[in-house]
Amino acid sequence: MPSALLERWNLDPVLLIALGLAALALHIFRTKVRLSYAMSGLGLVVVLYVSPFCALGSVFFSVRVIHDVILAALLAPLSVAALGLDKARLSVGLPTITAIHALTFWLWHAPPAYAAAMSNDAVFWAMQLTIVGTATIWWARVLQAAAPAAVLSLLATMVAMGALGALLTFAPNAMYAPHWLTTQTWGWSPLDDQQMAGIIMWAPASAIYLLAALALLYRMFGDKAIHEAA
Repeated sequence: MPSALLERWNLDPVLLIALGLAALALHIFRTKVRLSYAMSGLGLVVVLYVSPFCALGSVFFSVRVIHDVILAALLAPLSVAALGLDKARLSVGLPTITAIHALTFWLWHAPPAYAAAMSNDAVFWAMQLTIVGTATIWWARVLQAAAPAAVLSLLATMVAMGALGALLTFAPNAMYAPHWLTTQTWGWSPLDDQQMAGIIMWAPASAIYLLAALALLYRMFGDKAIHEAA
């Protein structure tokens, strides 16, 4: 029942031990990381994997999409900030990591790969780690790149996210088997759930990358104007 689901917290001992070890590591190495960003990231992980939000992701594909967008668009940049990866020397080029990250997100949301992740813990964690891992490297390279290249990469990622969202929104049939029988108790059909997931990707998720691109353009032209005025 919905009321019972909202009370479900994921108290898997392996997960809790891993989070405890992560908190201990942050305490030990607190001088080597930006602690506020690291603690924010750890708190976000608790929300995603321990709170009832995790259980809702098992019911709704749309909630799982929000989960994955948070991994790519919030947890990844927090990781970059916490570890100072924007200052690290990374060998992968921005166009390459842009393509890898977009393909990773697309592939894990293909129905067969998604079904495999939802039915096997090892595949699920591979999904989570590759999404946040490629996104972390991508954000680091975006922050290191010159503004025009960074804007192009952000816009390309926005287009990739929006295209996947449009595909899900206009698909005539529900494609995600793990959610075919989970949404009716809440008054949603599987197709309703899938369309909502598509709209989330198409609009608010894509807007994150658009806003980041606009912020870079604003800063670039603002700096140019200041330089010309001087």
